[in-house]
Amino acid sequence: MHEKFDTIVVGAGPAGNAAAYTLAKAGLSVLQIERGETPGSKNVQGAILYADALERIIPDFRDDAPLERYLIEQRGWLLDDEAYVGGNYRAEAFNRPPYNRYTIVRAQFDKWFSKKVQDAGGLVICETTVRELIFDGDRVAGVLTDREGGAIYADLVILADGVNSTLARKAGFHPELKPKDVALAVKETLFLAPEIIEPRFNVKGDEGVAIEMVGKITKGMIGTGFLYTNKESLTIGVGCMLSDFAAQKIPPYVMLEEMKAHPAIRPLLEGAEVKEYVAHLIPEGGYDAIPKLYGNGWMIAGDSAGLVNAVHREGSNLAMTSGRLAAETAIDLHAAGQPFSAANLAGYKQRLDDSFVMKDLKKYRRLPAALHRSPHFFTLYPELITLAAHQWVKVDGVDKKSKEREVRRAFAGRRGWLGMMGDAFRLWRAFE
Repeated sequence: MHEKFDTIVVGAGPAGNAAAYTLAKAGLSVLQIERGETPGSKNVQGAILYADALERIIPDFRDDAPLERYLIEQRGWLLDDEAYVGGNYRAEAFNRPPYNRYTIVRAQFDKWFSKKVQDAGGLVICETTVRELIFDGDRVAGVLTDREGGAIYADLVILADGVNSTLARKAGFHPELKPKDVALAVKETLFLAPEIIEPRFNVKGDEGVAIEMVGKITKGMIGTGFLYTNKESLTIGVGCMLSDFAAQKIPPYVMLEEMKAHPAIRPLLEGAEVKEYVAHLIPEGGYDAIPKLYGNGWMIAGDSAGLVNAVHREGSNLAMTSGRLAAETAIDLHAAGQPFSAANLAGYKQRLDDSFVMKDLKKYRRLPAALHRSPHFFTLYPELITLAAHQWVKVDGVDKKSKEREVRRAFAGRRGWLGMMGDAFRLWRAFE
């Protein structure tokens, strides 16, 4: 191992791999440190890969990346206790290459991405924990690992070690995470044969479907459920804010089991066998919870930086984009012979601000507070909307005008016109 590197990247998830690959491909000496047994060994769950972000890093990734299914259809469901109102978007534009989104299994994908880092000239070491950062005055000068003689030095350290970044907290780069800014998601991967998946979800070959769900499945807590198809399995999960789980004392696995038993979901899982169960934290505090992203000799990317768009359930694309932009900032400074000072690394924040990453997060910065003030979006409104849908489709000899009056009375009686107007205004402001 070299005594000193141009850059050390901590973490081998999407952000860390994107940064390490981009740096190594540009010819910088790169050490990537991963505490897992192999890259991806801590991430057995399924996930969605957003192709555009990876294509900007590895244009020909489709040639050999371990992809499951490309998504041809997006479904959105609003659920009460026994029914749902939903919409689908399916287009032939999504059924032609280059495909826009894929389902993946993280263990396989992260290992593939790490191999790309090594092929580009990066050095990857696993089963190694970075205990703390090494400082030279106020400048980060390297890392101290749990290996014998574990001090390793570099001109720049990029932290991409996940949402609960111990290194960043120890170094004072950001405070302790607040439960209201973090979601706890639980997922199961369920074996199901392709010959059952395809007719059940109306797909063929490598086509896939993603279903996003909100409503009473989260028991009044702020959160979402999801279900999507892999080649030979399904991934199902639900996530809510950690503060809500603590307040309501509902075990996450209980919520997931009850969600799986919902009449709209249960038939889609029939005959499936549980393969994996995982729980993980997701930073969902939004724009206002993003910590400082750079300083003398360091940058933070991906989940460590709180870069997740919870509204659109986008995370891997923000992670890969931030990792790439951090690397490109370092590459330009290295080429110009400039030091990795805080003043120079401010260019990383500027690149993020100019990208979709910060623009999207800033757009939705009011949403977390709006939802915390309005839990009835997850309880009352699903009931009222499914009631309205039920009345609309039910044929029982009652005239339609009477049905409309009944629906209006239900909305006005249970929420009130002023309450609904206030909710609509807050939601408009949050999405505006």
